[in-house]
Amino acid sequence: MKQLLPLLLLFLTHCGLTSAQSPATAPAPPGPTNVTAILEKASQFTTFIRLLQNTKVGDQINTQLNNSNQGLTIFAPTDNSFSSLKPGTLNSFTDQQKVELIQFHVIPSFYSTSQFQTASNPIRTQAGGSEGSFPLNVTTSGNQVNITTGVTNATVANTIYTDGQLAVYEVDQVLLPLSFFATPAPAPAPAKAKKGARLPDTSSGSDDGTPADSSCAIGLSKEVVVRVMVCVLGVLAAFL
Repeated sequence: MKQLLPLLLLFLTHCGLTSAQSPATAPAPPGPTNVTAILEKASQFTTFIRLLQNTKVGDQINTQLNNSNQGLTIFAPTDNSFSSLKPGTLNSFTDQQKVELIQFHVIPSFYSTSQFQTASNPIRTQAGGSEGSFPLNVTTSGNQVNITTGVTNATVANTIYTDGQLAVYEVDQVLLPLSFFATPAPAPAPAKAKKGARLPDTSSGSDDGTPADSSCAIGLSKEVVVRVMVCVLGVLAAFL
């Protein structure tokens, strides 16, 4: 038994060294960025999540984030923000306007809170494409970030998520584009005729706008004169 004890100790020592030298299990790689999952985890964004899904803008955002290095900034209104809208506002928008509404909350660049202090207004959003027809203005006061659309004045209330490529901020108002409510300019009135202007004389023309043939009229009058003269000469000859 005493002879087996050294062998047993040697075996246990070898097992311990082997176990200590085994590499630790590597952590699982993070999954693809999913803006809907980020908002679901933060809660209180049910309406915004539903619009992201119904308009397919959420899928577009996830595709951009996972297939390119392009940065994005998202302003996420809370459920209370949507509740504060006038009744029927969302239902009054067309499907295309709902897409533009959600895209209006997305800036195609990454902005940290400090970068808003040096941002150049107006800032282009994803709505309207490269034409930039749906811009917004951002101003800062200390650490507070304010957003103005021409219809809505909102404030960034909290940072929900940031990773250097994607920044998601909670805002206290739904950002409404000015173009949704702008009244189109009236059509210009037809030009009035100047006072004293002479109208074109169409009395000598035919109904189809072609001028009358004056040579024909002159020819007919000569023939009549000749016939009258022949008749007069005939009468005179009878009396002579």
